[in-house]
Amino acid sequence: MTPPHQTADISDPALGQVYREVLRRNPGEAEFHQAVREVLESLAPVFTRRPEFVDARILELVCEPERQIMFRVPWTDDQGRIHVNRGFRVEFNSALGPFKGGLRFHPSVNLGIIKFLGFEQIFKNALTGLNLGGGKGGSDFDPKGRSDTEIMRFCQSFMTELHRHLGEYTDVPAGDIGVGSREIGYLFGQYKRITNRWEAGVLTGKGLGWGGSKVRTEATGYGTVLFTDQMLKARGEDFDGQQVVVSGSGNVAIYAVEKAQQLGANVLTASDSSGYVLDDKGIDLALLKQVKEVERGRVSDYAQRRGPSARFVPEGRVWDVPCDVALPCATQNELDGAAAAVLVRNGVKAVAEGANMPTTPEGVRVFQEAGVAYGPGKAANAGGVATSALEMQQNAGRDSWTFEHTEQRLTEIMQDIHASCYETAARYGAPGDYVLGANITGFERVAEAMLAQGLV
Repeated sequence: MTPPHQTADISDPALGQVYREVLRRNPGEAEFHQAVREVLESLAPVFTRRPEFVDARILELVCEPERQIMFRVPWTDDQGRIHVNRGFRVEFNSALGPFKGGLRFHPSVNLGIIKFLGFEQIFKNALTGLNLGGGKGGSDFDPKGRSDTEIMRFCQSFMTELHRHLGEYTDVPAGDIGVGSREIGYLFGQYKRITNRWEAGVLTGKGLGWGGSKVRTEATGYGTVLFTDQMLKARGEDFDGQQVVVSGSGNVAIYAVEKAQQLGANVLTASDSSGYVLDDKGIDLALLKQVKEVERGRVSDYAQRRGPSARFVPEGRVWDVPCDVALPCATQNELDGAAAAVLVRNGVKAVAEGANMPTTPEGVRVFQEAGVAYGPGKAANAGGVATSALEMQQNAGRDSWTFEHTEQRLTEIMQDIHASCYETAARYGAPGDYVLGANITGFERVAEAMLAQGLV
């Protein structure tokens, strides 16, 4: 059955027509449809005030990628068996700068998911105030259980095709799910080998010893918490003493836990595909890092070693745990309407998305109707791409900044993003609506650049 968010009409006739055309031209791409609809539902007041955007067909242009690249990725495993995966790079919009967005290696990856991520990236990057376009890429390759040499061979094959589309002034990928510093290293090495250029600015998320930026590992999780802190302060509160649930136990989740604890919160949960752990004393960050980052274990291993304060729950979701703040940091559509209703009944005050589109449209509606401070991913998790841009700045100047200086720049950027979203929502008569504020702020910045550059 087609999900309801794909078929329900949009109230504004012109925007509804654009959405129907997106459905017609992109069949079967449910996540992309969802992302487009979420933005379109915020834009009716913009087109009332800015008819020049309508005349220039800016919205139709924004919904169509500038370039979509698909290619095969052949590679051999350690036993000499041949595998063939599919690679993607969707270069969505370059009005504000070179295409910028991560690479995701996961068996769920398909064109629709890459387009949804790339579309979100346009507005997320615009919100940073930095000169970044939007794009995304990846492969249906599953790195789980593969040896380092297998991952190296896959990355070399992937980059052999992708390199011709990249460049520090053209398209600058980073990491995402399944792509960390190991994969970025193999990808960069192959790019350098093929092009005969040590072009540090062509990839971000590099190792600290060869062009990477301090705070890049922490940036998305830190940024999510910093944005949430600003939402709480807008309501006269802060993180100190708040009970927090976090989903996920990857890079974003771990560093969201770290920053929330630094600000005085008690973080109760972490999760993975096997279930979740509830730790009444608060997550032991050092143990979680050891289990997940060093041993690549499961949260059940954390529970076994933590002691009586922690218990592993193989069924159910972290959203069943009463909390003040919820930070979904795992994957798209993990927090649905029913889970959102449970959080609201249990008194949640603020929800911010560390992952990309983890809350379904029904969940968003529940939070907004209940008056919960809800920070959408394009604003709340923009810290990762913001720090990627800071890495690009350092590479361009052959420079390396301290952790403290880089974290301060990240903090300023997240505060600016919150202020822009908050002020735009108020300017359009919807105070406190961060979805509308983020969508309109990001769209106006992109649309004005597109209008200035002509029909391209």
